[in-house]
Parts: sequence; C-alpha cells; structure tokens
Amino acid sequence: MKVHYINILLFAFPLNILEHNERNHKSTTLHTPKIPTTRLLCECELLYAPANYDNDAQMKKVMQQFDDRTSQRFHEYDDRMVEKRKQCKDKCDKEIQKIILKDKLEKQMEHQLTALETKIDTNDIPTCICEKSIADKTEKFCLNCGKTMGGVAPGWGLVSGLGYVAWSHYFNTTVVKMATDAGIKKGLEVGLVKVTQITKQLFGSSGGEIPAIEVLHKITAGKFTDRVTLHGIFKCISSNMNGQLQGDKYELFSTAVDTWAGKTLTQFNRMNPIPVAAVEKAVEEGKAGVLTQAGNVTSNLTTGIIASVVAIVVIVLIMVIIYLVLRYRRKKKMKKKQKYIKLLEE
Repeated sequence: MKVHYINILLFAFPLNILEHNERNHKSTTLHTPKIPTTRLLCECELLYAPANYDNDAQMKKVMQQFDDRTSQRFHEYDDRMVEKRKQCKDKCDKEIQKIILKDKLEKQMEHQLTALETKIDTNDIPTCICEKSIADKTEKFCLNCGKTMGGVAPGWGLVSGLGYVAWSHYFNTTVVKMATDAGIKKGLEVGLVKVTQITKQLFGSSGGEIPAIEVLHKITAGKFTDRVTLHGIFKCISSNMNGQLQGDKYELFSTAVDTWAGKTLTQFNRMNPIPVAAVEKAVEEGKAGVLTQAGNVTSNLTTGIIASVVAIVVIVLIMVIIYLVLRYRRKKKMKKKQKYIKLLEE
C-alpha cells in the first residue's frame, strides 16, 4: 500500500505543475544551427608544441622525477653487477689457485719425494682435520668399546664371582642334605630287611611272627636325620614299637629286638659284621648316586661359565688387536704427512 501511495503522490505532483503554468504560452523553436565541437590537429599541435612542452613547470618536474628514478635503478643494477662479477672472479681465482697448487705439489713430489717412498699419491697430502677416514672411525669405536669392556668386565667378574661363590655354597649345602637323606632312605630299606633276618635267626622256629617291612618302616620313619646304622635301627625300633605292635603277636620279635638293642655298638658290630657292612654300603651308595647327579649338573654349569668367560676374553683380545693395528697405521700415516709438511715448508 505504501508503494501505491507514493506512486499516486508522484503522479499528482506533475499535474499540479501543469495546472499552474500559463495556458497561452507559445513555444518558440530554436533556429540556431548546432556547432559541432571538434578538436583540430592544429590546436593539439599548438598545445603540445615544443615551446609550451618544455616551458611547463609541472612537466619539467615529472620528467626530472622519471630521470632520477631511472638513473637510480641503473646505478643499483650496475652496483649489483659489479658485486656479482667480483664474487665470480674471486671464486674462479680460488679454483685456479687450487688447481695450480695441486699441479705444483704433484710436480714437486715427483721430483723431490722419490727418496722417501716410491708409492706417492695426492691423497697423502694433509687435508682438513674434520675429514676422518673409516679407519679412524673404527679405531675410535674400538677404543671406546675397549674402555667400556675394561670398566665393565672387572665389575662383571667381581659380581659373577660373588654370585658364583654364594650359589656354590647354597648348592653344596643342598646337595649334602639331599645326599644324606638318600643315604638314610637306602640304609633303612636294607637295614629293615636285615632286622627281620637277624630276629628270625635269634628265636628260630619258636612260632613268633615278624612284622612286615611296611610296619617297621612306619615305626622308623623320620627318626634318622644325620646317619643310620644297623644297631641304630634296632634301638629305634625298640624305643618306638610300644603301642604300635601287638604285644602277644609280636612278643618274641620285641624280645629279640630289645636283646640286640641292649648290646653295645662294638659287640653288635662284632657279632653281625656282614649285615652291618651291607647297611653301610647301602648308605654310601645312596649318597654316591645323589652326589654323582649333582656333580654332573655342577660340571655343566661350570663349563658354561668358563665358556662365557673365555668368549668375553677372546672378544676383548680381538678388539685390542684391532685397536693396536689401526693405531699403528694411523701413526705411520701421520709420520708420512709430517714428512711431507716439513719438506713442503722447506
């Protein structure tokens, strides 16, 4: 609606203007011919004539600024070209000097160094210190590794020695205990058999019964901790069979055991030499079996330790030999270079 209102107002405004104008005015036509506005060449020539062009102060200022800037850029370009030419010339002069010096040194070495060594190469001339050969790097590596091994190997040997001593003590103690237990077990097995045989010979065919080996083993189990003998087995059964064996059934067996247990060790051994020797032999065989196994294990471990120590020693010796060889070569090369430098200085 606002748009329509605006259009109506705009349309009423020219109507009011037409209404208030004079109604009887006459329209006058213009008969003046149109003069075309053209610019002739003569006018441009007059405007840009040399006299007007050179005398214009503004044009002089513009031309002067243009000349100044152009001249400045040309001067800068000339300066840069001079600097570039100088750098290129210096570089070329250095290269030429290097080539001339190398040729001169080669000629001098051919004429003057024949007495020192026949095989002479330009690579023998001393170069920059920062240029290191593979031999120098290898020598440095071997030196560092040798120092490390020299510091670590003694400490490792000390620690390994202490550990080996502690382990050997523990191993020996354990092995001795195992051997003792095995000897006691084997001696009890043979001793209980001999007990039944001796008691049977004592009361003969009187009709008494003898306990089984398993029953006697229960009576004597855990009673021996250090050593076992046949006389000790009789004494152990005599002191521990009360309450474990029936009195009437094994009365003769108990009497025989008490009789043999009451004798002294010397009397018992003199009266039963063969059974006593059999028990002692069984004890020794039981101990020997365990000690043999432990000896094999110990020998294997000792062999491994010795092999590792020998390998470490061999590696250290090889590294020391490599270091000494490289050091000798480096010293020889340095002496040769010093001779060359001394001769060139002369």
